Amino acid sequence: MEEKGLVHLSWPSEEEMQRIKEKFEKIRGLPNCCGAIDTTHILMNLPMVDPANDVWFDKEKKCSMILQGVVDADMRFRDVVTGWPGKLSDVSVLRSSSLFELCNNGTTLNGKRLYEGAEIGEYVVGDLGFPLLPWLLTPYKGKALLGLEREFNKRHYATRMVAKRALARLKDMWKIIEGVMWMPDRNKLPRIILVCCMLHNIVIDMEDEAQDEVPLAFDHDPGYRQQICDEADQTGSSLREKLSLILAENLPP
Repeated sequence: MEEKGLVHLSWPSEEEMQRIKEKFEKIRGLPNCCGAIDTTHILMNLPMVDPANDVWFDKEKKCSMILQGVVDADMRFRDVVTGWPGKLSDVSVLRSSSLFELCNNGTTLNGKRLYEGAEIGEYVVGDLGFPLLPWLLTPYKGKALLGLEREFNKRHYATRMVAKRALARLKDMWKIIEGVMWMPDRNKLPRIILVCCMLHNIVIDMEDEAQDEVPLAFDHDPGYRQQICDEADQTGSSLREKLSLILAENLPP
């Protein structure tokens, strides 16, 4: 599967990306959005008498391995990172990824910019567990938000739900990674997770009727609290503000 199936899990071509951006904009109007990012924990039952297993003991006092995925508007995985211990934060896993390096140096998400004068570049959306970056937009924090900030958060939430639904569907369909795995081989588990993601995409690519039978649940990480990251890049803040103003001006009367 790894050798023959990777064609089903790849970053979009320029032509594909344009279609993805159009589909994301149809969800709740976010322009130039290229994907939604989220993480989930693959639970494991490991003997805690072995000190070597301490690294897998996460903040919720469970043993887990992290899966980070970027999905397109059809819930297809486009970038996957796995193998890291569950004790690591979403920020740490993101910063360890090739996606972070490629986006930071301008190799990825460097396509067409929108709105002359506003410079809305390509980006993905993620929850508060991720840092606010020029290419990764997170929601506004706090309760005393302006009207345009609340409106942005609503649209942002509806858009990033695509990633949550994709991870929930992945676990529901491929039972080997749902629930708690009994003493798995931690060297083989990342490969198993990757293959499950490829199979998930193949089902979508083939338009198999089975995907319609899977409930559109959101909670792929029951028992895990929302992580909060306070990192905010000034360019990312400026982009989010510009988007909020654009969306507010385009609101129906």
